[in-house]
Amino acid sequence: MASKNTVQVLIDGKIYTLSGYENADYLNKVAAYINNKLAELKADEGFRHQNKESQATMVYLNIADDYFKSKKQADILEAELENKNKELYNLKHEIIGLQIKEEAAGKELADLQRKYSDQEKQIYLLPAGEIPNIWNKIFLPLQNKNVLVVAFQMEGLYGRDTSGRTFSTSGFL
Repeated sequence: MASKNTVQVLIDGKIYTLSGYENADYLNKVAAYINNKLAELKADEGFRHQNKESQATMVYLNIADDYFKSKKQADILEAELENKNKELYNLKHEIIGLQIKEEAAGKELADLQRKYSDQEKQIYLLPAGEIPNIWNKIFLPLQNKNVLVVAFQMEGLYGRDTSGRTFSTSGFL
């Protein structure tokens, strides 16, 4: 446990010895507060005309008033701090939720880009004899979309270009 500090202070022209577990600076600050409060009250003509007992009571009342006003302000600030902490807590959780959603969306986007890339690169392999049937049913409508259809046959490579011309490894047919 901390040791008690003792300090001599001047309050209203009299020397007092204060002791407490607080440091000497704090004890001097308390004495300065009392002296300031007394000076404030003594500046009032009505206070000076009262007897010593009434003056002491006025000092007590003024100090109590300061205390309760400070306590009320501290309570208000504490409530505001608590509300701000709750708001901060909620915002942090919202950020975490959004980060999780962003990560999931990023993964989904990467998967879709990969699938798109794979589909974009996909070559349709068909037997050469199937090209005219498939071409007319499926690929003819895609002719303006730069789709290249390639068919393998034992003798070589056959297909149609985007203008609809049939070709083989030996040239256009």
